[in-house]
Amino acid sequence: MKKGISYLIGGGVLLVVLAALILPFLIIPGKYDFTAFWSLFFTQIFNWSAFIGDFGPIASAIPVTLVIMLVSGILGLLFGLLLALIKINKVPILNPLRALFVSFVRGTPIYVQLFLVYTGFPLILNGINLNYGTNYNINAIPPLVLAIFAFTVNEMAYNSETIRAAIQSVDVGQIEAAKSLGMTDFQVFKRVTLPEAARVATAPLGNSLIGLLKGTSLAFAVSVVEMTAQAAIVSGSNYRQFEAYLAVALLYWPLSILMELLIRFIENRLEIRMPRNKGISGTLDPFRQPKAGDVKRSVNSDTARFEGR
Repeated sequence: MKKGISYLIGGGVLLVVLAALILPFLIIPGKYDFTAFWSLFFTQIFNWSAFIGDFGPIASAIPVTLVIMLVSGILGLLFGLLLALIKINKVPILNPLRALFVSFVRGTPIYVQLFLVYTGFPLILNGINLNYGTNYNINAIPPLVLAIFAFTVNEMAYNSETIRAAIQSVDVGQIEAAKSLGMTDFQVFKRVTLPEAARVATAPLGNSLIGLLKGTSLAFAVSVVEMTAQAAIVSGSNYRQFEAYLAVALLYWPLSILMELLIRFIENRLEIRMPRNKGISGTLDPFRQPKAGDVKRSVNSDTARFEGR
């Protein structure tokens, strides 16, 4: 789509939205006119001061949200790669267990998984204390650690399939060519397979990371005070729920935009750019039609090389 057409569509949508806000006041007469109504709305209905004041307390929980996202994302990527390699190499015993694990995690909601981890760890510690006579303190485990564990388990299951598909998309001819040069399997994986797979997997893995950023809002269910939990606390104190959740939405939005820009930067860094070597066609474009001057330059070049021998 051309840029001019996209601007026209965007402007048209904006005009429709503005018309939807203004036309009811023009068609259906009310007690107040357009200007008076919106003036009263932002003074008596929507509490502007509460909305502005909510940003500070909610923004103070951004580090907790980022810690959950970054730690879970990195661990999920590493363990997802391990699971992908297990499936690709069809490791006995481990591959069926991997398939069962991935199927269970992908088939259950992350909200349920959070509660399974939050309530399951105390049961495990109780069993250990009962069997071995230990005295592990169940309440000593921070809820943040349990939330990170649950999100890591969820991410590794989804990332494993993304990474597996990216690795298997690498051209077999490149792998065979690398092996013919005497590279070991590890060198082939490090220098050929992994870089090629990274280019394919960057976009879906980036989308998964953005989804993880927004999914951290469920961590409040296991007593982690992140951005959404902080919004609930603030709204409970001033009874302005809409203003608090609008503020947290406007904080999630720029964070997601920053993640999108970072992913786009990584994609551009990993993109393969064809070198512009000078030859008959001047570039490596295989669809460019040769010109008469190209052939003449090529003949003169060949003649000069022959005479120089």
